[in-house]
Amino acid sequence: MLSIETIAVLIIGYLIGSIPWAVIIAKRSGVDIFTVGSGNPGATNVLRTLGKSKGYLVFFLDFCKGLLAVWWFHLPLFSFSGDASLGLWSLPAAVIGHTYPIFTGFRGGKGVATAMGGLLGLMPACLLVGLFVWVLTFYLTKYVAVASIAFGLSLPVCTLVFSLNDDGGLGKTFLAFLVMGWIIWRHRSNLARLRAGTENRFEKKTREKPRF
Repeated sequence: MLSIETIAVLIIGYLIGSIPWAVIIAKRSGVDIFTVGSGNPGATNVLRTLGKSKGYLVFFLDFCKGLLAVWWFHLPLFSFSGDASLGLWSLPAAVIGHTYPIFTGFRGGKGVATAMGGLLGLMPACLLVGLFVWVLTFYLTKYVAVASIAFGLSLPVCTLVFSLNDDGGLGKTFLAFLVMGWIIWRHRSNLARLRAGTENRFEKKTREKPRF
């Protein structure tokens, strides 16, 4: 049976993840992000339609959602037990909130930026390795989807190397597999386009930007 603290971090984690920063930033510029570009309420679409500064701001804020979701209950203001496993519950909740936000009719992004933020708080070494894998894969392939999937695939390997023998190592490994599966599932349409040879590559001449 779930404890009251676990239920609280699940609910609040989901609500934090549901904050639609792409929609908010675009609306402040007089734009409905759902009706421009790809229609996706994420950093990439904001970057394409409103420019780099707003796109990077949305990515940063989405990243911070994940970090906040795994750390808010450690603040002195709250009387939580500080159980390290709470973060293992709150990160998936935040990613689901980002992907299916209650505030925008459950229309959200792919959750990679939010997952990265949470991993910084829970498994920083794995995040750094994953980011290296992302950059290297993107440099070699020019496919953002492939780089994101490679990032996801690297996480379980990293937890097996760095975290399996730590306190809560099994939980972190399970979380890594969960995040990997979620990233792959959210990129299933990209995989279909890759098989069909129609997936967009990042090319400077087309101004294609990474999708987070």
